[in-house]
Amino acid sequence: MPHLYSRLRTVLFLLVMAGLTGCGDKGTTGEQNPVITTPYPLTLPTNLPQNATVPADNPLTVEGVELGRKLFYEGQLSGNGTQSCGSCHQQSRAFTDAQVRAIGADGQPHSRNTMSLVNLLWEKTLAWDGAATSLEQQARTPIENPVEMHQSLAEGVRKLQKTDLYPPLFQKAFGSSTITETSVLKALAQFERTLISANSRYDRYLRKEISLSPTERAGAALFNNHPGEVSGLFIRGGTCHHCHISENGLFTSPDFFNNGLDARFTDPGRSSVTGLPADRGKFKAPSLRNIAQTAPYMHDGRFQTLEQVLDHYNEHIQVSSPGVDPNVLLSNTPNGTRLDLTVQEKAQLIAFLKTLTDSTFLTDKRFSDPFRQ
Repeated sequence: MPHLYSRLRTVLFLLVMAGLTGCGDKGTTGEQNPVITTPYPLTLPTNLPQNATVPADNPLTVEGVELGRKLFYEGQLSGNGTQSCGSCHQQSRAFTDAQVRAIGADGQPHSRNTMSLVNLLWEKTLAWDGAATSLEQQARTPIENPVEMHQSLAEGVRKLQKTDLYPPLFQKAFGSSTITETSVLKALAQFERTLISANSRYDRYLRKEISLSPTERAGAALFNNHPGEVSGLFIRGGTCHHCHISENGLFTSPDFFNNGLDARFTDPGRSSVTGLPADRGKFKAPSLRNIAQTAPYMHDGRFQTLEQVLDHYNEHIQVSSPGVDPNVLLSNTPNGTRLDLTVQEKAQLIAFLKTLTDSTFLTDKRFSDPFRQ
């Protein structure tokens, strides 16, 4: 019996040691102790499309979104160590920068105006020319562009890896403290997909929570009306909805347009991507959400005010521009050659556009700079 007890003690000791060794292995190898992330609680506003999709290889997680938020405001991703995505995409300006053209890390002006970052979850093409087809792809461009953040992503990864802050955050988000270019791009894309704006006065009006003024309602009608004769009556309109689709709540379009800015093109626009001559001078129609906060306007920032924008559409379309969109050639005067909105109608349209400002989006702490709180 003493020998039996001795053998049992030996067996129990070995089992306990094996268990302790196993626990140690789980703590040091990703395979035995996979990362456990928390799904990000993304709720789609009812007045925006419900068919938004997220890449299967980059699901939204609380850990990934929070990491992406930090990276969005991280200066070490730039060559000068101070320029971040948030430098040109400022929350209070609906993620634009109030510059005619973006100013990069070395003080050089970009050739184009900074686009607003809003409701990107639904976008299939990004940037003025649609050069990127995913947020993961797009995020690399401004980092490495010599007139933007001017640093290779590989160098940015090297800098982040040397910090105390980031390796543990990448471990929590992606299961490895070794930072990669892919994981940086994925984190940035996760954060940008959460930048959803759908709580403007116009949204609240559609939800029957508030009323709009008669001037604002008249502007909404003009925005969505196509000028022309209907059942013997001539309907006046601004024909804005052709390029800035309002029915789905996004106020943008998947298409690209020549809106009659120039008779000759200094910027090839969409054709720089497609190589098609017919796409010269065509640009993405940016979302009009928070448009009152995103001046100056157009791909080159040529217009400082909404009034100037409406003056362009009303009176200054370059009708000889090759491939000009036919909808900007419509007129509120039968057989007219200009849009011919009245002074009052232009004021009504601007009043409506200002109802698209979402103050909660501009101040939401989830989107703000985490290093300044």
